[in-house]
Amino acid sequence: MNQRLQQLVSRRGFLGLSIGGAASVIGASLLGRGAQAQDATPEPTAMPGMTHSGEGNGHNAMMREMLVGAVDHERNGFDPMQMLVDWDYGTISGETDEGRPIREYDISAGDIEIEIAPGIFFPAWAYNGRVPGPSIRCAEGDHLRINFANFGAHPHTMHFHGFHPAEMDGVDGEYRGAIAPGESFTYEFDADPFGCHLYHCHAAPLKRHIHKGMYGAFIVDPPGGRPPAREFMMMMNAFDTNFDAGNEIYAVNTVGHEFMRRPIPIKVGELVRIYLINIIEFDLINSFHLHAHFFDYYDTGTTLQPTLRMVDTIMQAQGQRGILEFRPRYPGRYMFHAHVSEFAELGWMGFFNAVNEADYGAALAEIGLNDEWDFKSMNGSTVRQPEVS
Repeated sequence: MNQRLQQLVSRRGFLGLSIGGAASVIGASLLGRGAQAQDATPEPTAMPGMTHSGEGNGHNAMMREMLVGAVDHERNGFDPMQMLVDWDYGTISGETDEGRPIREYDISAGDIEIEIAPGIFFPAWAYNGRVPGPSIRCAEGDHLRINFANFGAHPHTMHFHGFHPAEMDGVDGEYRGAIAPGESFTYEFDADPFGCHLYHCHAAPLKRHIHKGMYGAFIVDPPGGRPPAREFMMMMNAFDTNFDAGNEIYAVNTVGHEFMRRPIPIKVGELVRIYLINIIEFDLINSFHLHAHFFDYYDTGTTLQPTLRMVDTIMQAQGQRGILEFRPRYPGRYMFHAHVSEFAELGWMGFFNAVNEADYGAALAEIGLNDEWDFKSMNGSTVRQPEVS
């Protein structure tokens, strides 16, 4: 066992983990080095241009710096790649007296087991059977009705970041408080202000409910929307698999190193917009770093002008969020990751695959995507959606 692996195991007690096949996931540095002594260790799925000799480009080398194998997304019931573009606009059930649309959403809480890395299963608490929960999207001023039902084994709530009456705050012990198993409640308020927000359970103990998976994106579009762009939702999350108050797996949209295996297709020259949210428990700070590019950043997304310009790294505490915008200049695979080495090694690392227009169809097909995903990524804004009632 090499020194780096000893450090990881010592800090996290990772090998003491007893949940489904933990030894198959040990993260980054050990895959290409310490784990080579294990003859039975499988190789990552080969990708076009990938070699195992250590020769060739940096992408090939980094493919050895990742969790081994692939997660069964069909069994999980959700796919991190689809979560990038999968917005829940609710249904329009009427209008307010002022003529504003009333949007209704149906959200349930329940207990599920999810695979967060190849062979690693986590007993999650989830909204609508997925972690993160549905990416709720609406426009500023829409009147929202969130019909919440608790089918889980523990009391839960929904707490939204934004303006709303105290009765709708979803805090355990206040007003309606926690919703007991088998009970339901409707949260009702106006969407305000526009921005990149989130919701999460606020039942006690709060850190347990959050780290078990009870959170989701809450995106409120400004009047008239933002400039057209390819849009993605990225939830930076992590999982304490052995419940020692320290995370063993880090990710964007739950599955470690998913976007290393399946680089996100984008086009050279187009505007790319990322709704970035940090929800990790136990670690004070998370970060996002983009290779070979700089981006504009809109803190909390509540302004139409950047709060930071031309940066390549942003830090967020838990609950912080913002919008990143950049344009890829050149074709190629560009890495993005947490600028904390341990987070990256344990799952929080991926690639964008920037291609020219003529090559975009092939880039989609390479990772099992189609025109529907492309359309969703380019038409996410609420103002571009047909009214559904």
